[in-house]
Amino acid sequence: MGQAFSLSGAEKSLPHPTVTPKMAPALFRFAEASLQRQARLVLGRLPPMLGLPVFVERFPGLRDRRGPVDAGAFLHQRRIAFNCPAREIERIFAHELFHFAWWRAGNPARRSFERLIEDEWKAGARGELGWSSQWRKDALRAADVRRRSRRWREYCAESFCDTAAWLYGGVGRHPAFTLEARFRPSRRAWFRGFVKGRQLSI
Repeated sequence: MGQAFSLSGAEKSLPHPTVTPKMAPALFRFAEASLQRQARLVLGRLPPMLGLPVFVERFPGLRDRRGPVDAGAFLHQRRIAFNCPAREIERIFAHELFHFAWWRAGNPARRSFERLIEDEWKAGARGELGWSSQWRKDALRAADVRRRSRRWREYCAESFCDTAAWLYGGVGRHPAFTLEARFRPSRRAWFRGFVKGRQLSI
């Protein structure tokens, strides 16, 4: 199963395919009109956004150090690349878009979300809202949570993005949505507070 991921430091090794964006909205530039159509469905569920333009493309054969991945958010390059079936693009676009939002959210918001996830951890919450966060959660140890290790912080970032994909990706049910039902309302409430009355900075 492929994964979605984000890169910030080592991303410059990604080659630039020779494509010309067919359409160029203010904030997103799309390599294909079909990507724009699907992305607009996601964007219509979100508050207004601000930031520098993000280029959105398909990138067959996209991989990270673990193997093939469904998509990637290249933060410094301001790019989102897809390597997934068309039926998954809306959900995964929401995930990758929120990597930019996490990056720009600021420490108070990130720590607030971490506390929510830590409360779930302490309550023994099973499951997650996406593969990217699930496998990271499975690898956690109590010391990671206690020390806020890199492993823990990466898990929280992926959980944030997977939760966004669950909320805004337009998919009611998915095999990756395994978080116990009793923990889902608090995730929804946190995001409602996060986006309410603001422009989403990406």
